Amino acid sequence: MAERDHSSPSTQPGHYGEPGNGVVFAEATIASAWNAQGDAEQPTFADAARSLVGVPLPVTPKTVARSNAISALWLGPKSWLLLGRNGSLLADFNARRDALNAVGGALFEVSASRIAWTIAGPRAASVLAKGCPLDFHPRVFPPGSCAQSLLGHVNALFVSEGDGFIVLVARSFARDVWQALCQSAAQYGYEVKPQAPYR
Repeated sequence: MAERDHSSPSTQPGHYGEPGNGVVFAEATIASAWNAQGDAEQPTFADAARSLVGVPLPVTPKTVARSNAISALWLGPKSWLLLGRNGSLLADFNARRDALNAVGGALFEVSASRIAWTIAGPRAASVLAKGCPLDFHPRVFPPGSCAQSLLGHVNALFVSEGDGFIVLVARSFARDVWQALCQSAAQYGYEVKPQAPYR
């Protein structure tokens, strides 16, 4: 394959960089995303949130709780990001927002605010480590973990999956982050897969 110009990395499916398959990227489309806020130690809020999510909100820092349709990511002691896997999963936003408001919580629609990528392959952690101070070794950051940190100079949210990672960044920084990720992965060889739904 002819050498590619990495000054503007492509998002088109294909193989880029050096020979080899060190990293696999794919944009992960997020059907819906909400930010829930409240005090999980208050039973009324915890019960209402559990009804909303289908599982108790995680209270252990940097952890993820999953139902069949939603992943709830711990962002802080009173804040969670709820990621949906299909368009109908987080329906009736106004009713659910009002239900959380009634028990001292809050719910915000943030579906359009972030871009997400899956990053897999034997060199995935090495690529992320080039731009992020987190330790991505599975002993420290096992599957089911999440953490906020910097990726270069951009705030990012990292989620450890069984076969790699998901990285979420603000939509306004997506182009710069994508370019940095591709440049970091080029020495290992990387593949861009077609866009796929968040799992």
